[in-house]
Amino acid sequence: MTHTSRWPDLKRLLREELQLLLTFKPSDRLWQMPFAAALATGLPLLIGAYFDHLDYGLVSSLGGLVFLYLPNTPLSHRMVTLMAGAFAMTACYTLGAMSHFFPLLMMPVLVFIAILATMVCRFYDLGPPGSLFFVMAAAIGAYSPLELLQVPLMVGLVAMGTLLACLIAFFYSLYALRLQAPQPARPLPPASFDYVVFDAVVIGLFVGISLALAQALQLEKAYWVPISCLAVIQGVSLRAVWTRQLHRVLGTGVGLLLAWGLLLLPLDKWTISLAFMALTLVIETAVVRHYAVATIFITPLTILLVEAATRGQASPAPLIQARFFDTVLGCLVGLAGGICLHSPRFRAVVGGPMRRLAPSRLVRQAAPGPGA
Repeated sequence: MTHTSRWPDLKRLLREELQLLLTFKPSDRLWQMPFAAALATGLPLLIGAYFDHLDYGLVSSLGGLVFLYLPNTPLSHRMVTLMAGAFAMTACYTLGAMSHFFPLLMMPVLVFIAILATMVCRFYDLGPPGSLFFVMAAAIGAYSPLELLQVPLMVGLVAMGTLLACLIAFFYSLYALRLQAPQPARPLPPASFDYVVFDAVVIGLFVGISLALAQALQLEKAYWVPISCLAVIQGVSLRAVWTRQLHRVLGTGVGLLLAWGLLLLPLDKWTISLAFMALTLVIETAVVRHYAVATIFITPLTILLVEAATRGQASPAPLIQARFFDTVLGCLVGLAGGICLHSPRFRAVVGGPMRRLAPSRLVRQAAPGPGA
């Protein structure tokens, strides 16, 4: 094929990518939902600021992220789902924090959590953000500079954040169900081996590979790499994986400029808390419409979540450069994992031995995966 004949295909691909980048999806999400999410993640910060312990508020706000798993189902199903998510968030953070004291176990623990969390999310048909925040809680816990006797305190703060999120979700649901009829709770799909087991193992292994690369490169905040990897690799198709990693890199690039501007401002504990709530409000409004736009605001939010407690102690320029490199590295590993995950040849070569190790009942229920 000549260069001239390839040019129309290249122009078509570029046109499709540009169209996807400029397309905003419609949404029926109530505006009260982003507001409630901002309260769930921001109130712990305000409480921490009031008691002059913003670092405690930041840890507790991590538990508040469980609010984002609230399904649009009847009240009883909503609360059971959210309380189960609250337990999982606390457990993942606890395991991550405990692995901090055993550096050689950090990667195996994170791989285990990524595999198990992905399996559970897929088995129970839990929608976006899937296992992302569970792995994020574990990764942040693993790299938090804790002493051994601080672990129970930090775990308690995360648990209190999840409790507050459940309370806010309960009162929000009482109001929202008067405005919008709930969707019926769907019966659980069959426990497909490919979808539940094989995909989860591959995702977990690539999350581990991304962390291993980050550690080999001696990155200061290595946990950003597996978080970016997991956010990309969870696409439902190879095209979705490619689009998501492209949107994440572009959105992160613009978001880092926004984060740079925020970090240059004379932020105090109160303005950080309000900025955190405002960013959450914008993200939850935008994420169902356009992922790249949401990523612009996710980037400064995640930076504030981890770095706000040490605000003003260092120049933001090295931090911005490091976060962009972390994101690009994680996205590239996630893209490589997505290619393997959606490759029929890879699934046939690797999936066969895995099926022989699995219980026969589960294998009989297996259905073709997304790449088959």
